[in-house]
Amino acid sequence: ANWGTAVNVQAMVFGNMGQDCATGVCFTRDPSTGENIFYGEYLINAQGEDVVAGIRTPQPMAQLKAKPHERSMEVAMPKAYQELVAVRAKLEGHYADMQDIEFTVQQNKLYMLQTRNGKRTAAASLKIAVDMAREGLIDQTEAIKRVNPAALDQLLHPTLDPKAKRKLLGKGLPASPGAACGAVVFSADEAEARAAKGEAVILVRIETSPEDIHGMHAARGILTTRGGMTSHAAVVARGMGRPCVAGAGGVTVDYAAQALMSGGQVVQGGDIITLDGATGEIFIGSVAMVEPQLSGDFATLMEWADGVRRLKVRANAETPLDADTARKFGAEGIGLCRTEHMFFDPARIGVVRQMIMTETENGRREALSRLLPFQRDDFTELFRIMAGLPVTIRLLDPPLHEFLPHTDAELGELATAMGSDLQTMQRRAADLAEANPMLGHRGCRLGISYPEIYEMQARAIFEAAVATAKETGAAPVPEIMIPLVATKKELEITRAQVDKVAKEVFAESGVTIEYYVGT
Repeated sequence: ANWGTAVNVQAMVFGNMGQDCATGVCFTRDPSTGENIFYGEYLINAQGEDVVAGIRTPQPMAQLKAKPHERSMEVAMPKAYQELVAVRAKLEGHYADMQDIEFTVQQNKLYMLQTRNGKRTAAASLKIAVDMAREGLIDQTEAIKRVNPAALDQLLHPTLDPKAKRKLLGKGLPASPGAACGAVVFSADEAEARAAKGEAVILVRIETSPEDIHGMHAARGILTTRGGMTSHAAVVARGMGRPCVAGAGGVTVDYAAQALMSGGQVVQGGDIITLDGATGEIFIGSVAMVEPQLSGDFATLMEWADGVRRLKVRANAETPLDADTARKFGAEGIGLCRTEHMFFDPARIGVVRQMIMTETENGRREALSRLLPFQRDDFTELFRIMAGLPVTIRLLDPPLHEFLPHTDAELGELATAMGSDLQTMQRRAADLAEANPMLGHRGCRLGISYPEIYEMQARAIFEAAVATAKETGAAPVPEIMIPLVATKKELEITRAQVDKVAKEVFAESGVTIEYYVGT
């Protein structure tokens, strides 16, 4: 048999048959804020497309929302409105979620056309989930599932006002969330100097390096034209909580001209730009922002999540500020302390470079002895903040050339500080440079070639742990990570180094603490 093509036969209703007809779209809760109020618009004598297409200016549903010149549905069609209020409660009770409803009134009779779960902002998502759990519509576990973690992240950072006008300059990778606006600067020193005067600045670099750290701290946001989501700029910016757009390949930076260009548009140093770290977009000029406003609902949802989770959460942290912030947000220890980030500090980078550039073990040990107090103080602070919680510390990981200056002028300054000459520094820098540093002389292989580096770091860790144990009575349990281990022998050699230093420190102090070594 030939059944042919199936068709729907659908009775139609009309909202455009006169003044006793209407059409509208409404939400059972406010999709912007999550407030438990009936939110929507309607039009008398109109069809649905008139409301959604913006052909006519719709009127509010509730009299509370009506302006003096507007006529609400509550006043114009009280019977149909009351029916709609009852349907609102019935639909929310059935679907247990905020609903987006379309309706038509034909000759004062209400017809429901469709309902679906309504789209909402991050703030509304949070409020609706918590409110519905309190109202008994859903349980706490379901409330947690209703909120997208990425949406929660939006609530922790400034975001661009969706209604604000904007002029796009270019786009890169969304390397670190949040929005930032400020004057363009092309050097870390200028960023620091202008920020000290109270100016908001955006640090623009082709790529960042360790000596840019102070400028990254000072800047409101960071833009690079090279690098990806795991580049130096991206990783450091995320750690600092700075918005960052990385790898904006369509943008050209000219340090000499103090300008950046994209698509025929030119932005000079000192001009204002805005970064959206959530989308990777770069805008010319200032774009209005919405500052994060954490409600009590955020803490409530986090408490509920703590009640059902099995996974423990630690933080990446190298500085006391990062560790303290993480602790306040409920981190249960430090999962990764990248010790090389401690070397990026302007007060230390010079000593680090001297340690790298010297060609003798005695020279390296002398420089490392000057770094030891810095490292020990860093670890002491972290152990205090994370009292009683685990702290995983990764020993030096990057290849040494990443710490070196890039220009002859900076190499010359280093040569002067070391009592050497520029040619020697250039040769040493060339010797250390690697074509593929990801697979080269780094991580545990550095610790084997230059055992004095890992010995200094291990001593700093154990001396800090012992001091904290004596001071607080609660000994921390350091977890020492040997990076980039490829073979059993590499771990055996480096672990023996760490164990040897541990025994020395315990013997010197008369205190023994528990610790772990792994990779």
